[in-house]
Amino acid sequence: MTWLVTGGAGYIGSHVVRALVEADIGAVVLDDLSSGREQFLPRAVPFLRGSILDGDLLTRSFDDHGVSGVIHIAGFKYAGVSVQRPLHTYEQNVTGTAVLLAAMQDRGVDKIVFSSSAAVYGTPDTDLVTEATPKDPQSPYGESKLIGEWLLRDQAVAVGLRHTSLRYFNVVGSGGDGVFDVSPHNLFPLVFEALLDGRTPRINGKDYPTPDGTNVRDYIHVEDLALSHVAAARRLDAGEPLERAYNLGSGDGVSVGEIMTTIAEVTGIAFAPEVGPRRPGDPARIVAGGELAARDLDWRMRHTLREMVSSAWEARRASVS
Repeated sequence: MTWLVTGGAGYIGSHVVRALVEADIGAVVLDDLSSGREQFLPRAVPFLRGSILDGDLLTRSFDDHGVSGVIHIAGFKYAGVSVQRPLHTYEQNVTGTAVLLAAMQDRGVDKIVFSSSAAVYGTPDTDLVTEATPKDPQSPYGESKLIGEWLLRDQAVAVGLRHTSLRYFNVVGSGGDGVFDVSPHNLFPLVFEALLDGRTPRINGKDYPTPDGTNVRDYIHVEDLALSHVAAARRLDAGEPLERAYNLGSGDGVSVGEIMTTIAEVTGIAFAPEVGPRRPGDPARIVAGGELAARDLDWRMRHTLREMVSSAWEARRASVS
């Protein structure tokens, strides 16, 4: 079996590709390199540079590489920016997914693992987010991910597509080899870049109703996430049942303050973060359960917070050494 990984040269995608290779599952990557980096990929994995909006390229990739399933990670992933660029977000995440599904239908590729997001829940007013928590996306990005799940659902009814969606929360850490989060919007890279530039990191708000006054969020290691993609692909290949969607969450969460303390310890750079005002609509706590994923996808937290921080920091430093 061979799986096409769209967005496979990105931070998350390249970890999924590596996990597939380590599991002795064939992989081929399609990525337009808008945010991915070809050097993140294992050299032996076939790489196609192009867009999921290119239906002809997709069908050729299926034919040329004997693709039996798709892990669909490609997309425009910046929730905040999506508010200013809604049409671009929908083109990449909704139209792109529709083009991909059409190419799959044309070539009889009937299995897909979809990269969804915690953004489908918006800002839920609950201590623990489950798959049954009401969906209320607050950005075009979150809306586009929910529509992607609907597209898979509807194709399953129409043509028997076999699918599941994995809803990520805050993905951090690294599996090594200089593969790091390149996003200009995520917490870890924002803090690392500030420290590397000699600036003091900044956090938003320290007056939330949490133990240390900072936001509590769910942080998961990218390698753990990648392993659950492999488990999902294997179950789809084996014809085993899967839920339509799974949360990949810790069940606990950590605060931004705890992360700042751990980053200072790991990097050896003493700092007290600057504290700015709260961001409008930013909830005090968002934490998800992962019981369904633990049952079906070998999901578990294999890394401590310190290991998440140290692996991410080492990969970022390796990229400039």
